[in-house]
Amino acid sequence: MPTAPDISMESMDVTTTDDDGLLESLQYQMALFARRAEQTRLGAVGRLRDSMDRAAYLLLNRLEQEGPMGVKALAAGMGIDSSTVTRQVAPLVEAGLVRRTSHPEDGRAVVLDLSPRGRARLEEVRASRRQLMAELTEDWSEEERHSFCGLLTRMNDALSERMAGQAGGGLGGARGPAEPSGS
Repeated sequence: MPTAPDISMESMDVTTTDDDGLLESLQYQMALFARRAEQTRLGAVGRLRDSMDRAAYLLLNRLEQEGPMGVKALAAGMGIDSSTVTRQVAPLVEAGLVRRTSHPEDGRAVVLDLSPRGRARLEEVRASRRQLMAELTEDWSEEERHSFCGLLTRMNDALSERMAGQAGGGLGGARGPAEPSGS
């Protein structure tokens, strides 16, 4: 696998190897990646273009991964507050992707569960996104894909740990069900 290449950026050329230049390049590339990743979601392949926003995707993934749970548990697992989860779940319930049921032991508590329709929709979106990743990395070797996935997972884990240390919150969902640990 090739070593770190010179980095050329839109309107900015950072090819220095000193720490400040490298860190400047890294922060810029992360900002650019975040913007392009969101734009890419809007350009998913097939009929699923514009199909599911990031919040919905992460919520559905969490419910599939961990099973039915209450709003507070879902919020804690995702590192966001309960009111945000309630607001984000409402359209998913309305669309039939998530079911609200009573807690079996405490009828007053609400449990959220991924519906069969939600499970099918999540798989459709995943398939579309996998296809997009295949297209974007078609000229990468398997080793390069593994390396990139590992480094990206490591960055997400570091961000999650940092956020967990600040105000007791976290990013949550850094590693999805199909993402191997440490890769």
